[in-house]
Amino acid sequence: MHHHHDHDPLRSNNQDLKHTERQMDRRQFLTKTSLGLGAAALGSLLGAESLFGAQKPLNEVPELPHFLPKAKRIVYLFQSGGPSQFETYDYKPKLADMFGQELPASVRGNQRLTAMSAQQSSLPIAPSKYKFDQYGESRAWVSELMPHTAEVVDDLCFIKSMYTEQINHDPAITFFQTGHQLPGRPSIGSWLSYGLGSDNKNLPNFIVLVSKNGGGQPLYARLWGNGFLPTEHQGVQFRSGKDPVLFLNNPDHYDGHDREQMLKYLKQLNEVQYSTYGDPEINARIAQYEMAFRMQTSVPEVTDMSDEPDHIFDMYGPESRNPGTYAANCLMARRLLEKDVKFVQLYHRGWDQHAGLPWGIKNQCKNTDQPTAALIKDLKQRGMLEDTLVIWGGEFGRTVYSQGKLSEKTYGRDHHPRCFTMWMAGAGVKAGFTYGQTDDFSYNIVKDPVHVHDFHATLMHLMGIDHERLTFKHQGRRYRLTDVHGHVVKDLLA
Repeated sequence: MHHHHDHDPLRSNNQDLKHTERQMDRRQFLTKTSLGLGAAALGSLLGAESLFGAQKPLNEVPELPHFLPKAKRIVYLFQSGGPSQFETYDYKPKLADMFGQELPASVRGNQRLTAMSAQQSSLPIAPSKYKFDQYGESRAWVSELMPHTAEVVDDLCFIKSMYTEQINHDPAITFFQTGHQLPGRPSIGSWLSYGLGSDNKNLPNFIVLVSKNGGGQPLYARLWGNGFLPTEHQGVQFRSGKDPVLFLNNPDHYDGHDREQMLKYLKQLNEVQYSTYGDPEINARIAQYEMAFRMQTSVPEVTDMSDEPDHIFDMYGPESRNPGTYAANCLMARRLLEKDVKFVQLYHRGWDQHAGLPWGIKNQCKNTDQPTAALIKDLKQRGMLEDTLVIWGGEFGRTVYSQGKLSEKTYGRDHHPRCFTMWMAGAGVKAGFTYGQTDDFSYNIVKDPVHVHDFHATLMHLMGIDHERLTFKHQGRRYRLTDVHGHVVKDLLA
């Protein structure tokens, strides 16, 4: 078989194309005749989606931002498993004298307990084993486990009064990432990508980094899925190792020089397909092939850390030289943000301390405290903190009472959705500020509650989006990240 590179086979052989188009016309007739038996039969051949996709009203991509955004990009440091507020940021000095006493029934009220501690005959109070101190001009309370974060408190905006409805990990994480406890909705990054478009045509809008070798609750790719939004808005996971993005590199023994040609023809075929069926997923597919092609150059470039100076690695800590660790991912996140990736999501597992909490949380803090603080300092010294929003937090808090046996040495804590601490930093939020307050047992909120939907509404507001106006019509109703709830927490805004 002879290869002729001097002419364009698709152009010169227009007969084929015309024939394809004629076939398409017949098919189109059957497709559009939605009551015809032919259409039904064709539907079973093509799969109903591509058939009836044509009749879905196309969602027009919105005109955004709605107003001037404070933040250009977000990095969300998700601490999976539910970090205890007692050993991190919510200082409860009165508990020191209440070691082992029963949690008063009046405090507990009628809150349901998880199956894990509902059987306990006693709910003994477990004060934090770790000391707290005040730091910065803001005099924020931070535990001794977070010495590095203590140095940047004047850049942080603490929310002590977060709450959620979900008491188990999977629905709680899904709720935080998508605004709904059941799988299937688009994640935050996908909404932002869909609403705001791209600032860097060579990298995805939404990139996910998961710390390697993390124990604890499983994480699923659907947490960064696009739900019912077009697939080009799904999160793309970057991994450590020689293939940061799976299936991106060329196969062995293929030099790739004709790949561009192949993509050109594929695009032409897809365009014929699109003009026939009008299925928006076809365009999404074209966009993804083209993005993958550009990423063959951009990904090796951004993931090659050899151009980072030693003092930067030192700032993020020794683990930052070990690809795939939380520390290395924090540094990678800064590199992606520098390239104007809109939403970078880190996941770090292992905060689920039902038993052996003092040792477990000490370890978690050791692995995360320095790199987290380094990311804040690094963004700040590059002038990027002012238009980057940094978020730290998990899916819920922990109980004041010990799960399992309480001793001087050790204790555990169960899940607690009623109140927990998160923080934000950077673009558009008040720095050196603490919002909300819990009772003496960090069991109930006594001032300024912030619900997950409020948190979502606020971060969208910082990106220039009115959360009630960014909607997508799906199965006959309009959906949004905040469902039918949520208000912007104005007091957090600078």
